[in-house]
Amino acid sequence: MKQWQHSIVTGAGSGIGLGLAQRLLRRGGRVSVINRSLKDEARALLDEAANEGASQWQYLQADVSDEAALHTVVEAAVQSYGSPDLAINSAGIAVSKTFANTPGSEFEHVINVNLNGSAYFAAAVLPYMQPGSRLALIASMAGLVSNYGYSAYGASKFGVVGLATSLRYEYEPLGIGITCVCPPEVHTPMIVAERKPENNPDPVCLGLKDIVGTLDVDYACDSILKGIDRGRWMVISGFMARSTALTARILPAAFFAFMRFSIYRLRRKYAVSG
Repeated sequence: MKQWQHSIVTGAGSGIGLGLAQRLLRRGGRVSVINRSLKDEARALLDEAANEGASQWQYLQADVSDEAALHTVVEAAVQSYGSPDLAINSAGIAVSKTFANTPGSEFEHVINVNLNGSAYFAAAVLPYMQPGSRLALIASMAGLVSNYGYSAYGASKFGVVGLATSLRYEYEPLGIGITCVCPPEVHTPMIVAERKPENNPDPVCLGLKDIVGTLDVDYACDSILKGIDRGRWMVISGFMARSTALTARILPAAFFAFMRFSIYRLRRKYAVSG
């Protein structure tokens, strides 16, 4: 188990980001939490983890899509706790809509948060990072295989994988490690919200995601942090997710045929027209 002295984690108000921040605090490291807001429940969980690890944490308010704000809070984090030896961008949003049903403004918003936010975070933290440190960007299985009804989300996460790949080429020769995390669906508040009827989730998209399954957030966080500790370039949590990614890579025609058949079957099931 690696000891990270100062970790900066975005999206740590809930879900994967919160779970990773808790685990890092229990190990005794200091954690700078960046989020748009932080509820009392999340504060209590972070306090509890800090007490267990005799560690410290601080909250810095910023939206990852705000480049200037990110640079400001990262600088503040460094002034308080020193240069980060681990930086994790976990902030993100998901929209389950077909391309035809996704307004341009909504598509742009997803790109701004998921892709531009990753780039802004990397640009803010990397100047402070020293050899032996590591930057982890949370992408998604959607960044490897995408999905029906995930045009904006898939495009943004493919972009994150591409960004992480370029950063790996540029920064690993300098001794700074890069990890790209591509989990399948994880049972987080974001996914719960996405599936609410009032948000009109696409039934075909949800049906396809059920094939790979949804991971428990604790399992996902343990798997992700283990991969980061070991210095892995790509972390894919769960056997089904790893199998899906492997099949799509080595048997792309067969994978597409399976997806096309599955989509056809689900469209008939839910009487999707067009």
